Amino acid sequence: MDNILKLHVDKDLETLDPDDWEGMKDLGHRMVDDMLDYLRTVRSRPVFQPVPNDRRDFFRSGPPTKPQGAEAAYEDFREAVRDYPIGNIHPRFWGWVMGTGTPFGMLAEMLAAGMNTNAGFGNQAAVHVETQVINWLKDIIGFPAEASGILVTGCTVANLIGLTVARNLKSGIDVRTEGLQSLGRSMTMYGSVETHSSVQRALEMLGLGSDAFRAVPVHDDFTIRIDELEKMIAVDVAEGALPICVIANAGTVNSGAFDDMQQMADVCDKHDLWLHVDGAFGALSALSPRLAPNIDGIGRADSVAFDLHKWLHAPYDVGGVLIRDASSHHDSFRMSGDYLSHFDSDLATGPINFMEHGVQMSRSFRALKVWMTIKEHGTEKLGRLVEQNVDQAQYLAALVDREPELELMAPVPLNIVCFRYTSPGLDEQALDDLNLTILQRLHDSGVAVPTHTRISGHFVLRAAIANHRTRFEDLGLLANEVIYWGRKLRRESPRQHTS
Repeated sequence: MDNILKLHVDKDLETLDPDDWEGMKDLGHRMVDDMLDYLRTVRSRPVFQPVPNDRRDFFRSGPPTKPQGAEAAYEDFREAVRDYPIGNIHPRFWGWVMGTGTPFGMLAEMLAAGMNTNAGFGNQAAVHVETQVINWLKDIIGFPAEASGILVTGCTVANLIGLTVARNLKSGIDVRTEGLQSLGRSMTMYGSVETHSSVQRALEMLGLGSDAFRAVPVHDDFTIRIDELEKMIAVDVAEGALPICVIANAGTVNSGAFDDMQQMADVCDKHDLWLHVDGAFGALSALSPRLAPNIDGIGRADSVAFDLHKWLHAPYDVGGVLIRDASSHHDSFRMSGDYLSHFDSDLATGPINFMEHGVQMSRSFRALKVWMTIKEHGTEKLGRLVEQNVDQAQYLAALVDREPELELMAPVPLNIVCFRYTSPGLDEQALDDLNLTILQRLHDSGVAVPTHTRISGHFVLRAAIANHRTRFEDLGLLANEVIYWGRKLRRESPRQHTS
């Protein structure tokens, strides 16, 4: 035994700390300087450029077995990674619905990584910070102080958590113990045809199946038809199904439409259903007194899901969900295990065990970037940025209305503008093809990044403005570029698909 003890001495141990701390500090300062310059000069670069073939080949190599060193690894980042993002940090990126991030948010991520804590539980600062952020969000959204909540990766997981609690509470059985097979009948959920696809994913993961979702027709403004919702519920009850939840959209992904949450809450009260709000970006209309009427009634919801990497501009990824019934939230994810137990005064005892309120046991300190973003700017300024984007959407819509070669394809209640290039003599298929090609040219040129959707069956360009760097002149450039490419492509193929 003594010989074994003699063999294991500290001089034989290795560590991942740097041999040269001062050299690492110098490299760290250089990295911070480089990235701040990278953000400061982002307007001078293309919105998007694809990863070239030689860089793709670079990523096909195997893992290094010998150390390259920090300096070399950073140079590889500069050469092969940094200049090929998806582009949402650029002022002319309006694709999908992506926030822009901030320089201070980037630095907050560095601080969280330096602490490298597991924010799932414990009497530690990370848990207290997240608890405070959740309390701030309850105040912003209009939820009661006793409600529960948790930060997650984004609205996909937030929807999953809210709908999990709805399923468990409204099923009338102990789903966690007995499973869905013990229910003996189908559970159903309802939302408009504009409901985000993440809801379908949640229903599939919850074992209900996509057939459990009832897609309710919408009005011309793409808001849910309450009369049709009532009819669908009545039919399901008559046929022996168990309706459990209605999903309201606070800003639909296609056009930014807001369902009438007061009316939907009345329906849920009448039928004893759970009201879940998918407010991925629209819920943060609450930051603006001018826009808050869009979400009138959201405080009556049982759960609200939203993203904070969109209109709060925290770096990816972070979203959240609020649950009115805190005990039902905890009961849906509570877990036991000797190694997880704690005592009244030990390290594991904190204000809340977040690992018992969601799907993750290991959780990053994502609350810090939200906490520091709100502290840096305050909710009033963040609300003005939301209003600014909405005003910019109205400006783009006005530009589209002014130009005979552009056509507005949906109302613009918030920050999403759906439009297309149009030209006399082209049938609908030709217009779809033409606008797809225009979109591709915009992306290839690196000038601007809108994306697309389908409105009433038509292929349209879709600009979702959730970008604090966008200027009005950028939107004018977008309109001009769409017209430029539309005319150019028409000249090149004047007879294609003519009616």
